[in-house]
Amino acid sequence: MNLLEELGIECQVGHPAKIRAAEARKQKHNRRDADLILKLLVENRFPRIWLPSREQQDLRALLRHRHQWVRIRTRIQNVLQAIALANGLRRGPSLESQAGQSTIASLPLAPHTAYRRSELQAMYVNFNTEIEKLNQRVEEQACGRASARLLMTHPGVGPVTALATDVFLGDPARFTDGKTVASYVGIIPSEYSSGGRQRLGGLEQTGQCAAAVSLG
Repeated sequence: MNLLEELGIECQVGHPAKIRAAEARKQKHNRRDADLILKLLVENRFPRIWLPSREQQDLRALLRHRHQWVRIRTRIQNVLQAIALANGLRRGPSLESQAGQSTIASLPLAPHTAYRRSELQAMYVNFNTEIEKLNQRVEEQACGRASARLLMTHPGVGPVTALATDVFLGDPARFTDGKTVASYVGIIPSEYSSGGRQRLGGLEQTGQCAAAVSLG
């Protein structure tokens, strides 16, 4: 896509389900698919989908990168919590503080467990440093975008949520209502209803994962 953009070639991406629905016949092969796409283009019925710009793709990569590092840091925290609990130390979330880290570092442990604890604590410090750098980059990018700055005027909306909303949703005018936005992001619950009884389950594993985490 980037190469086509550099060469000045317009590229349109269509919605596969809508393209398929435009053909009633069940026969499917490359020549018939090509004829169908050409027909839709000529008749101005091609179901074109929105594509993010190169800048938006780059900012999405920044947010996904931060999201992955936060997940890894959370795993490290969980392992340190497990080591602390296994040795009678119950500190809860306060274990993540500097005092909590000093306490777990002073625990008398078996050699291998002690080595594991030390390595995990070193990794935890490094990840905290890198995530803080990523937070600063996100904040800089959010402050430089008008729509993200507007979102941050709402109480409880920080740079990460504002930037994720801006770059993952794009032009809000392309959504018909709030349900369409929720479906695109993937924060709608699964449903198993029958008759007059409605049963809602967990969130569907679809949509933009990083955006769902940032918005959720």
